[in-house]
Amino acid sequence: MAKDFTSRKENYSQWYNEIVSKADLAEHSAVRGCMVIKPYGYAIWEKMQAQLDKMFKETGHVNAYFPLFVPKSLFEAEEKNAEGFAKECAVVTHYRLKTDPNDKTKLIVDPEAKLEEELIVRPTSEAVIWNTYKGWIQSYRDLPILVNQWANVVRWEMRTRLFLRTAEFLWQEGHTAHATKEEALIESKTMLDVYSEFAEKFMAMPVVKGIKTESERFAGAEETFCIEALMQDGKALQAGTSHFLGQNFAKAFDVKFANKEGKLDYVWATSWGVSTRLIGGLIMTHSDDNGLVLPPNLAPIQVAIVPIYKGVDQLAAISETALTIKNNLEAKGISVKFDNRDTHKPGWKFAEYEFKGIPIRIAIGPRDLENGTVEVARRDTLEKEVLQIQDIENKIENLLKNIQDNLYQKSIDFRSENTHHVDAYEEFKEVLESKGGFIYAHWDGTVETEEKIKQETKATIRCIPLDEKQVEGKCMYTGNPSKGKVIFAKAY
Repeated sequence: MAKDFTSRKENYSQWYNEIVSKADLAEHSAVRGCMVIKPYGYAIWEKMQAQLDKMFKETGHVNAYFPLFVPKSLFEAEEKNAEGFAKECAVVTHYRLKTDPNDKTKLIVDPEAKLEEELIVRPTSEAVIWNTYKGWIQSYRDLPILVNQWANVVRWEMRTRLFLRTAEFLWQEGHTAHATKEEALIESKTMLDVYSEFAEKFMAMPVVKGIKTESERFAGAEETFCIEALMQDGKALQAGTSHFLGQNFAKAFDVKFANKEGKLDYVWATSWGVSTRLIGGLIMTHSDDNGLVLPPNLAPIQVAIVPIYKGVDQLAAISETALTIKNNLEAKGISVKFDNRDTHKPGWKFAEYEFKGIPIRIAIGPRDLENGTVEVARRDTLEKEVLQIQDIENKIENLLKNIQDNLYQKSIDFRSENTHHVDAYEEFKEVLESKGGFIYAHWDGTVETEEKIKQETKATIRCIPLDEKQVEGKCMYTGNPSKGKVIFAKAY
């Protein structure tokens, strides 16, 4: 299956596209820039969704749902937010079609069915949610509101790539309301920690937590916190964001509450989200020239069992042992597929499961039954070993944990090898072009310098890192004072 597969070094972009296609994750749809997420790809999203939803609820959040359409007047209420998303908006102007009088086989927009007010197909939901919160909040007793929604949004992207950037995508967006600035800031940072924990413990994808610069900040936010990951081609991926919105949306929609002293004040807000872009990040963090590699914690199928047999009698005998192993593994919460299809040979199945990134493959043949053994292959290293069937469920459980840890450590090592510190601009440009990766460098804090570097190199400031001590220095570009190093990279 992988014989006709492009290698990463040969063409990274094509390698990525072929994994998405050949691993049956997604495909382009009839709508330009939109994708069809196929069952296997959606199963990965369901695993992500289930874990994140659990983590959100553990931190006190509840789910709700808000309309897909946003009246234009509401969308315009918070000016920075409206301006920031204006170029990506899809707009509904009419509500009916009719038969073309000149060609009965065609439909045309009915000019008499024009909407009184145009509707924006949500690129994000702050506007409609904060208009709703106005009716929910009167007193400090109504706060905090800790709401998340699982939804789709539309951002009319001109250049798209499956999972990484599409005109429509799936995501979750949290929208919370608080009585104080301190509470809202704690919420923003708490959700950043949730995203970081999910990325590292479940995706096995190391991330840097940081703050976006003013020019990279979410439109309408006072501060944007983010997690940044490094992909195997040396480019950065923004994997999640958490925004401290201050009182901007409360003021735009006149959302006030009576505090404990009986005085009216504007509510403090946050919003935060991750999307199906994470599947793209998962692919690019771990996969190799043999196809997709999935960390066990997010693999829809963690173990595939393939029987090797001739005739129905051998299959029956192998199936009895295989189903016992399957049941014992499932009792431990491990997802298992016993592939007893007679339409494909074992070698074909091996290749399929390898390309689809199944963490562990177990093969059982007649000789294995005689010896009380099975052959176990792990996807991360492609190593095989013969194990005794006795206590196999505990051996597989430990092996899955080992694979998860190994993938994370491998990614950590890759990031370390591709993280560079520079002081001079010429060195910066040389490292950027020859090595890529995360580049730590001093920056003078001005939008002008940030924009010049971006125009000249296509590198952006990914974040101002939060968990690292800042040491003052001189900006690599201007020589002006710098409060500390920031992370530059080319990015998706």
